[in-house]
Amino acid sequence: MTDVYLELGPKKVFACAYDWPGWCRVGKGEEGALAALAEYIPRYRVIAERAGLPFEPDAFTVVERTPGNSTTDFGAPGAVPEIDAHPVDVATAERGTALVRAAWEVFDEVAAASPEELRKGPRGGGRDRDKMVSHVVEAERSYARQIGVRHRPFAPDDHVARAAMRDEIAGVLGKPSDGSPLRPGGWPARYAARRIAWHVIDHIWEMEDRRT
Repeated sequence: MTDVYLELGPKKVFACAYDWPGWCRVGKGEEGALAALAEYIPRYRVIAERAGLPFEPDAFTVVERTPGNSTTDFGAPGAVPEIDAHPVDVATAERGTALVRAAWEVFDEVAAASPEELRKGPRGGGRDRDKMVSHVVEAERSYARQIGVRHRPFAPDDHVARAAMRDEIAGVLGKPSDGSPLRPGGWPARYAARRIAWHVIDHIWEMEDRRT
C-alpha cells in the first residue's frame, strides 16, 4: 500500500505520498485530490528513477487527515502532519535527500531545454522561464531557513552559490533526526524534504506544460 496523508483546506485538499517527497497534488475534495495524485504517477516516476529508486505505487492508504489553511486553498501544502514527527533513520534520510537532489537535477535540465517565453495560462498569467527559475531559487533560500540553513541573496544564475546552498540543504536533510523541528519554530526533516521537493517538482511540471 502507498501511504498518503490529506491536508484539508476550506476549499481544496492536498494529497501527499508520505514516503515520496514532492509527490503531492491538489484537488476539490478528497477524491479529487487522490485522483490527481494517481494521474501524476508517470510524471513522478521520472524523479524516482533519477534518484535510482524503483517506483511502482499501489493502492493508496490514507494514514492521516490534517487541517489545512489558506495556503492549502492558494495551492501549496502548508500544514505539517502529525506523522512527520516520527523519527527519521539514516536510510530514510538518505532516500529523501536523493529524491530532493533528483528534483533539482530535473528542474535544471527542464529549464535549460525550455524557451524564455512560456505559453501563458488561460487568463494570460504565469511566469516566464527566467522569472520562474528566480522564484524557485528564492523560495528555496527561504525554505532553507526553516531547517537552519541561511544564505545571503544571490543571482539565480550564480551556479556556485546555488550549488553551495543545495549541498548544505542536502547535508542537513541527509542526517537522521528524532522528528522534531530542525530549528526552533522550523520544520521537521520529513516535511522539509517534501515541501522543498514539491515546490521544485510543481514548477518542473508547470514549465513542461507551458513550453508546448
